[in-house]
Amino acid sequence: MTLTHRLQKRNQSDSVLAEHVRPDEQAHEDTRPDEPHGTHKNTEKAKVKEHTGKHTLQDGRHFYTTRRFLFPLGLVLGLLLGFVFVQPSNFHDFQTHLALLMDEFDISMPEFPNLDLPQIDFSRVEMEWQRLWSNIPEPWKLNTNGLEFTVGEKIAARGLTAKHPVVLVPGIISTAKSWSTSPDYRAFFRKKLWGGFSMISQVTFNRDKWITALMLDPDTGLDPPGVKVRAAEGIDAASSFIQGYWLWSKIVENLAVVNYDTNNLHLAPYDWRLSYYNLEVRDGYFSKLRATIEGFVAREKRKVVLSAHSMGSTYFFKWVESPEHGRGGPDWVENHIEAFVSIAGTHLTKAMAAFLSGEMKDTVQINPAGAYVLERFFSRKERQKLFRSWAGSASTWIKGGDAVWGNATWAPDDLENATHTHGALIAFRQNSPATEGEHGLFNMTSSEAGTWILERTPTSFQKMLETNYSFGIERDEEKLKANNVDFRKWSNPLEVQLPHAPSMKIYCVYGHGKETERSYWYTQQEYEYDEIQPDTPSAVCAEEDGVNGGANCTSHRGPLDLPLARTTHIDADFTDEGARPRILNGVKMGEGDGTVSLISLGAMCVEGWKRPRWNPAGIKVTTVELPHNPVATIPRGGGTTSDHVDVLGSLALNEIILKVATGAGDEVQDSFVSNIREYAKRIKWD
Repeated sequence: MTLTHRLQKRNQSDSVLAEHVRPDEQAHEDTRPDEPHGTHKNTEKAKVKEHTGKHTLQDGRHFYTTRRFLFPLGLVLGLLLGFVFVQPSNFHDFQTHLALLMDEFDISMPEFPNLDLPQIDFSRVEMEWQRLWSNIPEPWKLNTNGLEFTVGEKIAARGLTAKHPVVLVPGIISTAKSWSTSPDYRAFFRKKLWGGFSMISQVTFNRDKWITALMLDPDTGLDPPGVKVRAAEGIDAASSFIQGYWLWSKIVENLAVVNYDTNNLHLAPYDWRLSYYNLEVRDGYFSKLRATIEGFVAREKRKVVLSAHSMGSTYFFKWVESPEHGRGGPDWVENHIEAFVSIAGTHLTKAMAAFLSGEMKDTVQINPAGAYVLERFFSRKERQKLFRSWAGSASTWIKGGDAVWGNATWAPDDLENATHTHGALIAFRQNSPATEGEHGLFNMTSSEAGTWILERTPTSFQKMLETNYSFGIERDEEKLKANNVDFRKWSNPLEVQLPHAPSMKIYCVYGHGKETERSYWYTQQEYEYDEIQPDTPSAVCAEEDGVNGGANCTSHRGPLDLPLARTTHIDADFTDEGARPRILNGVKMGEGDGTVSLISLGAMCVEGWKRPRWNPAGIKVTTVELPHNPVATIPRGGGTTSDHVDVLGSLALNEIILKVATGAGDEVQDSFVSNIREYAKRIKWD
């Protein structure tokens, strides 16, 4: 293979590069009459074309890959999307907007003085569209689920009304806007780069600039030069991700029925790309959150209900108590927080694949719409680089190690008569190329996998992880107290104690019953260009080199000396429906809410925080598991779903939040549909 071939554009897929043949080489091969092999190959091609002529064009492409097919398909899909998302009210003043648009681009309609052309009347179109829209069942309108306001009306009918101010903290589902004014990014100014149709537009037509704008500086973890992206503000920042894909809007609607508005309801979005520490350094996020809560308490004379989804964690409690950071003192949480509602909380998390191989299977946070955009438009390498620059996503690194997640032969959530253990977080099949040779890989527990993955990340990512986070388990109570002033520990509930707030209540609410990725089968294949670590043989040293500090050691290198590494990714070819647990496309499935595993969702709630070691104030912790019973005929499952994101529209979750907010939180009691209490007892807490 020539050097020219090796250094082709890296954004082409491996399959394209593998099939690529230089035109001069192809012509040379096909025009040699004295070579029978070429003749035989042309004959075989002719046979294939003759056999598949009905479906394949002369250049070997299928009809459905041509513009003749794709262009009409795009028109049809565009009309369908317009039908779904255009509201009847959008036709109002349509003529005026059209005239302004034409004037903006200096477009003028030709005049025909001899013809009396009728004026287009859009009022009739609006009327007909309104009639058609009203005949569509509510559940099939993507921005609704047919259950709007019903929970609020039920609670209000009991005479309950707004009591405690409410603060909502989203996860990675909040949207982000560009504030960049540099010439390269000025086109993005005040547009949503994460969320909204503007994101899809930029990803489709300006993907390189988009990914550069969202990427953080790998060394500082802050904005790169010339780029400024900030979280959107207000309740609309996380009400919906794109038009028709609702997020917090169901909860906001029901709260509004019981007299909540912007005077006693606040949504606190944040730039989830940043590490928790940098959220305060760059944006003063926790200072603003503290001021908002204190303002509510001062005005309403009641403590606040804090409700957080997914990545929203207890970090704020430790920050506000710290004498070096929030300076609120040890009693601040007790005096200001009535209850903390954790919705699908990723307490112990498990996102590893994104950092190793750029795969989105276990990123834990990103909603399906965002994950689709990243997987559809960007290669694994690009996603890998993006995730490694987001220090905030590193908070989803697995916590607790083998004590929580199991060892090579056992895991706390293993099934009876299991054929494979979840304790081997990353496993390799015996015939996998990864297990061959002197340096072959082996099945790895969570601790071993963490080390192995870190070795394959840039030093900038390793430094960021070390200076912002900690992922162990601390059993010594004195050390736990000392960790109260170490911000690296605050995002790990296994290394810090809950705040001194004996009257505060904690509600852990999450879904169960949807298969969730728990552990993985990986494989390695061909070598590829890699900037991190080449998989080269070990250096060979002379025997007397022990006193020379390795000066006489040499490594075998290829003639081009390019940094090559084996491609490492989930073994998607491996499926075994009969295994226990079931193996689907290289993933060992387990229990959870479809995104976060059951251990991460519930272990701290039912066992860890029941122990004085981590809960010295004896805060009452109530756990409610919501069964996943989606309605098959309703998009996103309706009011009985408990999917990681769609649970925000669950009737049961909305009722819990409203009861806590209106002062009826005592009615919320423990409710279980899984074996989490049994699994949690198997964890090595002591």
